Amino acid sequence: MSDLVPCPAGAAPAPADGDNRYKSVQVKLLKLGTAMDDAALELEGLHRSMQANASNTEDAARDIENAGLDAKFVEVTNLVSVALGGAAIEIRKLNDLAQETADLTGETTRVHSRLYGALDDIRSNRREKTPKPGFFNR
Repeated sequence: MSDLVPCPAGAAPAPADGDNRYKSVQVKLLKLGTAMDDAALELEGLHRSMQANASNTEDAARDIENAGLDAKFVEVTNLVSVALGGAAIEIRKLNDLAQETADLTGETTRVHSRLYGALDDIRSNRREKTPKPGFFNR
């Protein structure tokens, strides 16, 4: 049995709120990366659990067959084992994608910092107000 619990609606780790200031974007990227790392860890546990369940179900099918029960029970149990194995494969793929997304989020955070960090330092340490983005695009 899995310990995964669905998140309530609207519980995004980093909501898209239109706040595109440097520090806000950095925080959102950090939260997204952390959430994806957490998801990858949970998916890894789920993958192992699904593989174990598939193996146990295969063993149960063999036991049913050895007990001399009707062949339809063996067939149905084998089908469940195959389905669990297939689900485990798909969970592994999802886990790989979650990890890749976490890695890309970290890379995006670093590139964003390299491109805009110094500009944010300059803008943050000024006493004068800075024009809003797009002010000079006339």
